[in-house]
Amino acid sequence: MSSEIESIERNQTWELTVIPKGIKPIGVKWVFKTKLNEDGTVEKFKARLVAKGYAQRHGIDYTEVFAPVARLDTIRVILAIAAQFSWEVFQLDVKSAFLHGELKEEVFVEQPEGFVKKGEEEKVYRLKKALYGLKQAPRAWYSRIEAYFIREEFDRCSSEHTLFTKSKGGKLLIVSLYVDDLIFTGNDRSMCDEFKNSMMLEFDMSDLGKMKHFLGVEVKQCVDGIFICQRRYAKDVLARFGMENSNAVKNPIVPGTKLRKDEGGVTVDETLFKQVVGSLMYLTVTRPDMMFGVSLISRFMARPTMAHWLAAKRILRYLKGTINLGIFYRKQESNPELMAFTDSDYAGDLDDRRSTSGFVFKLGAGAISWASKKQPVVALSTIEAEYIAAALCACQCVWLRRVLEKIEVEEKTATMIMCDNSSTIQLSKNPVFHGKSKHIDVKFHFLRDLVNNGVIKLNYCASENQTADIMTKPLKLEQFEKLREMLGVMDITKIS
Repeated sequence: MSSEIESIERNQTWELTVIPKGIKPIGVKWVFKTKLNEDGTVEKFKARLVAKGYAQRHGIDYTEVFAPVARLDTIRVILAIAAQFSWEVFQLDVKSAFLHGELKEEVFVEQPEGFVKKGEEEKVYRLKKALYGLKQAPRAWYSRIEAYFIREEFDRCSSEHTLFTKSKGGKLLIVSLYVDDLIFTGNDRSMCDEFKNSMMLEFDMSDLGKMKHFLGVEVKQCVDGIFICQRRYAKDVLARFGMENSNAVKNPIVPGTKLRKDEGGVTVDETLFKQVVGSLMYLTVTRPDMMFGVSLISRFMARPTMAHWLAAKRILRYLKGTINLGIFYRKQESNPELMAFTDSDYAGDLDDRRSTSGFVFKLGAGAISWASKKQPVVALSTIEAEYIAAALCACQCVWLRRVLEKIEVEEKTATMIMCDNSSTIQLSKNPVFHGKSKHIDVKFHFLRDLVNNGVIKLNYCASENQTADIMTKPLKLEQFEKLREMLGVMDITKIS
């Protein structure tokens, strides 16, 4: 607690003043946390002073609150590129990051418990800089660090506002920011060291060395590539829901399973079900093989029944048996090319007959981006369902190409998108308007423009090699394990 107060005062975050008339100060409280290393050992005990931001009123105490954070797709892209070129990825942590954010509004807070100034008990603190818990704190911090990057001549990616690059005479530095956690890599070690020293002069930083544990994701950097997994988080999830001693299964969903709104079924605890779904959702950061199952059960959070609960428990049992799995970005002899797979499950939802879109993007040997999503409209044909899925995939493709261009790994040719429906491929190339396609919404024809402009190219692939199948339907065990391997998912114990 003393260390936190010292940090606040050293940073000139506040000043003691008499409270103006008509102003009600915001309360503060202490929050205590034990921070753990990736192996579960205690790293440090932390005390943080937090403002009771829920007492703030919009338009009076704050206006804008939005602050961007790095997409996890971007983190995976950076790791895949670093693995390919044998770059080391480093990590920095900003101590009390939000205390650096400059405030535009006048905010008064009470004196913290245990540190009230003697003889000045009636006074309050006027904040010059942000405090954790304030509504505008994340935005103030982002504005502060963005200003630093611009001053240091970094170039911000227009498609990903937390990705900054600096290029000088063939040397490249890539920085990605997630609130107060920061990763950086590049093709020149001296440039990385120079950036680290500059950051440590500007902010109060913790140098965490090579990237090992980031946002609950364990990162293992070795000669052959980079491996990411969430072993410790997975163990915590199983322990939280009492499944650590459950019988393991080999696939997350029984082949042929169809879930629907079970109006007559026995309802289960809605809050507990939502907690299971939320915990499993974060596991899909490194586990694309679980994406479809989690996406499927998340549709029933409003009124879950025993059937939905059993499906969720099976996913936890699958997790129990595959706790060491993660994605390995293996270094390859040739430069990696971006490749996509797109698929749909026609009218798979038994309640509203909407189809499910799925896509997977691979850069080299490992998957970097994936999704399983129910379509926004009811498709009237398999062509329409596949076409809508391909359009969703194409939008993600455009974004990924822009990010790759920014980190100087530009795709010089059209990105290959593999699709197992010949009619969809023909429709993407030719403006055919017949009975099967004239009703398709104009917005999905964005796909055709991208094909004609040479940004993407749809190619046919056989259904048994359609990697995106794992995102759209329950598969037989043999096919499931084959596609899982094609995603680059493997066991950490098999990596040297």
